[in-house]
Amino acid sequence: MSNFNSPIRLSSSVVKHLKRYRVRGTGTNPLLPHSRSFTTTEGHRPIIVHKRSLDILHDPWFNKGTSFSFTERDRLDLRGLLPPNVMSTEHQIERFMVDLKRLEEQVRDGPFDPNALAKWRILNRLHDRNETMYYKVLIANIEEYAPIVYTPTVGLVCQNYSGLFRRPRGMYFSAEDRGEMMSMVYNWPADQVDMIVVTDGSRILGLGDLGVQGIGIAIGKLDLYVAAAGINPQRVLPVMIDVGTNNEKLLKDPLYLGLDRHRLDGDEYVAVVDEFMEAVFTRWPNVIVQFEDFQSKWAFKLLQRYRSTYRMFNDDVQGTAGVALAGLLGAVRAQGRSMIDFPKQKIVVAGAGSAGIGVLNAARKTMARMLGNNEDAFHSAGRQFWVVDAKGLITEEREDIDPDARPFARKVKEINRQGLREGASLVEVVNQVKPDVLLGLSAVGGLFSKEVLEALRSSTSTRPAIFAMSNPTTNAECTPEEAFSIVGDNIVFASGSPFKDVNLGNGHIGHCNQGNNMYLFPGIGLGTLLSGSRIVSDGMLQAAAECLAAYMSDEDVLKGIIYPSISSIRDITKEVAAAVIKEAIEEDLAEGYRELDARELRKLSQEEIKEFVLNNMWSPEYPTLVYRDE
Repeated sequence: MSNFNSPIRLSSSVVKHLKRYRVRGTGTNPLLPHSRSFTTTEGHRPIIVHKRSLDILHDPWFNKGTSFSFTERDRLDLRGLLPPNVMSTEHQIERFMVDLKRLEEQVRDGPFDPNALAKWRILNRLHDRNETMYYKVLIANIEEYAPIVYTPTVGLVCQNYSGLFRRPRGMYFSAEDRGEMMSMVYNWPADQVDMIVVTDGSRILGLGDLGVQGIGIAIGKLDLYVAAAGINPQRVLPVMIDVGTNNEKLLKDPLYLGLDRHRLDGDEYVAVVDEFMEAVFTRWPNVIVQFEDFQSKWAFKLLQRYRSTYRMFNDDVQGTAGVALAGLLGAVRAQGRSMIDFPKQKIVVAGAGSAGIGVLNAARKTMARMLGNNEDAFHSAGRQFWVVDAKGLITEEREDIDPDARPFARKVKEINRQGLREGASLVEVVNQVKPDVLLGLSAVGGLFSKEVLEALRSSTSTRPAIFAMSNPTTNAECTPEEAFSIVGDNIVFASGSPFKDVNLGNGHIGHCNQGNNMYLFPGIGLGTLLSGSRIVSDGMLQAAAECLAAYMSDEDVLKGIIYPSISSIRDITKEVAAAVIKEAIEEDLAEGYRELDARELRKLSQEEIKEFVLNNMWSPEYPTLVYRDE
């Protein structure tokens, strides 16, 4: 594996590609209203373009539709190609929303309805013709449309992607491209890419192997990076690494768009991913790569292979862990206790895949740090978890135990004293342990059965917490209605996909908290980008999680609300990114961003860091376009 800082000789054909598709910007950026001032790179400024007339109208990056002013219409040869009425962006959005609401009135269904897919199609068409307006609509209605562009609807989109495919979005690197990726990467028109989300389609949400159709998850994730973190949409790149599929239904489908072969494995598979990583970091040395929905057998291996060399992280392992950790800390606060009491929590975890192990590792590290951060503290923290997989309770007696799960295997003498055994069922474990928290990351819908929830009634906690975190909605371990009706009103409930709050009667509400990775991954990505950190460290991830846990007021937490409203996502992302930057500075990883070098970055106060973040978040406003002949 090659370090992305290593020198490399480029062929003349690659150099030729480097000169193509340039979009240059001019103008002076506004300054922050502080004694210390930084230049914003995402402010209003004219954009020089090299196309006119219908070419501009057909380019979603620069198309404004009816919002082009008369001077721009003259400058860009658009006069007569648009209706004469110049509309404001507000009027454009109003027209679009009227059409969308008309659809909603015509088709009414439940949370799994085809209406959601129809709304995705309409939003996607807007995305295809006018990116600025698309993101303006998405940001203004983020709570309503995040479930459309991402989970749960994105799962349905991925399942049907071959039939929904209309125009390319992103890049596809396949097993057939081995030896060509270094030149292929220059086919992408952007000379600067800040964020890549890559998947191999092997484990899309809880839906399994969807092959090349998994590109939909990378596209949806980057839509949220733009909407939540203000990453410039011209500097994001969704990527599919197609190494085949083991989904026999797809292999037999004549309309399937991916490689018609079974998946590569072993060294051949790693060689493909290695080549991809070397190629993208050669062209864009400062890019951040987020791995998304890789099957468990590869998620940890690839993370450990690349994390100390490249700016990358795995959202399923590290992002899910951070959001779950923030929720676990919030559950402690909901009991009226301080977060420092977290190491006293007894936690039963259902699921030992990449997400489950990621949460376990993050929670144990946090407990150990609170207990003194030494070997005894680490050992003591490990005793607070009981892990149950498809074969039951994991103990040291388990044969062929997954190496990643081994640190959490219970000692036989310990569990015998608790009346348990190797392979004990989930209901047996809950009955005997009487946990404070029941955490589901199993991808098995309905796993928290009536019997399991009834067993949780005997919890020793004053306010037991249930985390049904598997996605999409159909894979949730239980519904909030089941949890509140069986366990009782005084619980904390969180899920991975969105559910509605539960009316408990007498004016009381059972709050359903969505533990959405969207709370963290945009801030982790943005904070890493703006800090210039060489890697994404465990400390940066933990800082993000603790920032989210502290975001809610005591009043809200005591009501059982442990996650904030998605409508506040840009403010949440700003806070998380600032926490990540601060941690990168403290760990001496920060190298600065553009005009602000590492030395200047270290001088910033916490409030100045937040201003720095805010002023580098892109907002969807139409820029002034100036034509220049190439």
